[in-house]
Amino acid sequence: MHGQTSGKHRYTRVAIVLILSGLALGVGSLTSLVWTAEQAKLPQDGEIPLPSNYKTWPIFLSSVQRADVSQVRDIYLNPTGASASYGQVFPDGTVMVMELYHATTDGESLRTDSGGQPVRRDLAKVFVMQKERGWGQNVPDNLKSGNWMFAAYGSDGKALAEDFSKCRACHIPLAQKDFVHRYDEYFEKRGHH
Repeated sequence: MHGQTSGKHRYTRVAIVLILSGLALGVGSLTSLVWTAEQAKLPQDGEIPLPSNYKTWPIFLSSVQRADVSQVRDIYLNPTGASASYGQVFPDGTVMVMELYHATTDGESLRTDSGGQPVRRDLAKVFVMQKERGWGQNVPDNLKSGNWMFAAYGSDGKALAEDFSKCRACHIPLAQKDFVHRYDEYFEKRGHH
């Protein structure tokens, strides 16, 4: 029985080995191991939920006309995002929801009603863009758009498998505007406060 180690001593030796290994790795390596574990918990594109109450939020912009794709878009901004001021980035916790409607066209332009508004048809898709501290770290460098993550839903509210690299490629050139399309237009409409 002299060659056997009791369970208690075996665990103590394992703990000492782990502590010494941690010291040998250095604090920086331990920090990077912790950060890697934290990154693994971060949501990926396509995993951002569709908020059920987004239609009660402030309007970012409405009736955005996209004749090139026969669409009209309404964009909602949650109250956290609406607290931003012109020239600032949107705060962590900002969520934007964009509804894409099919639109009736007249040749290369959108048909409008008697009030000058585009004639909408059915809801095609809903896109969600959300920003949180540390998000987007697992995205390849050439596709990073700050801490924003993306998701897409069908008109039935079910998640869609989209190629989010297209979303990212479209937003990347807007780094000076916190990667948000129509940033200036929104704040002009709102009054720059």
